[in-house]
Amino acid sequence: MALQAVTFRTRALTSLVFVAVMLAGLLWNIWSFFILFSIIHFGCWYEYQKLLARIDASYSEISAFQKYGVMIAGWCIMMYCARPGYVGDVGNVGLHNAGLYGGLLFLFILPVAEILYTRKTYLRNMGYSALGLIYISLSLGMLLNLRTFYPGPTLEAVNKLLVLAIILSLWVNDTMAYLVGSLIGRTPLSAISPKKTWEGTIGGIVFAVITMGAVGFYLNSGFEMQTVTNWVIVAAIAAIAGTVGDLLQSKLKRLADVKDSGHIMPGHGGFLDRFDSLLFATPFIWLYIVMFA
Repeated sequence: MALQAVTFRTRALTSLVFVAVMLAGLLWNIWSFFILFSIIHFGCWYEYQKLLARIDASYSEISAFQKYGVMIAGWCIMMYCARPGYVGDVGNVGLHNAGLYGGLLFLFILPVAEILYTRKTYLRNMGYSALGLIYISLSLGMLLNLRTFYPGPTLEAVNKLLVLAIILSLWVNDTMAYLVGSLIGRTPLSAISPKKTWEGTIGGIVFAVITMGAVGFYLNSGFEMQTVTNWVIVAAIAAIAGTVGDLLQSKLKRLADVKDSGHIMPGHGGFLDRFDSLLFATPFIWLYIVMFA
């Protein structure tokens, strides 16, 4: 796969804008992070539903109640995952409680409204929506959970580093996999995505681990989550799981017969094209941090 200068320049500029926006949302405060990922949440859902409508014609017939209601229900799941008592709560009203009450409300309203409006239900379409809640909403909820993992202002910097480690690992892996694959890639990784090569994939993982290990060494303050070992493990999980997530998204696009899920980011496609790795990798990293870190 030859390195194309124009394509690389477009991807690089878009990546820089992406990183700047992500860092701003992460480093400002919890509310900027929540707003940023709420936009990502709804953008991913919009593209997910468009892809499903192309794959299965019956999904294009879902009512507006299900189409938009499931997005809001997923948003409630995302809010519920925020830990109570995090920096940014106002009194006893926070994202966790808002997600809980909103989720209970939609749990009752959504199925009743669907039956009354359409007078029929498609279990298969309900299954598609349930998968979307797991794939998109719960995954981003886990990311918000990590962003609010340790309560109190003294550990706010650690919360930021948790998410920063994931995002930077994925960005390094994606960038270096493209560069290494373009320069020396010869062996196709999968028929699902012919442009991906084993050389690029391995190169991306190695560079992600080395880079994040170096970052962890520089930032090591003695706090458990900030050890070099944890930075390396998080980078490895992110790179490997992120690659699988990218392949799954490629399979979904192939079934829908589209090149990109959207066109929001030049050189990178839509929301799902950009965040497919993050959506798939986050649950595995969350499990590692909760169980071992």
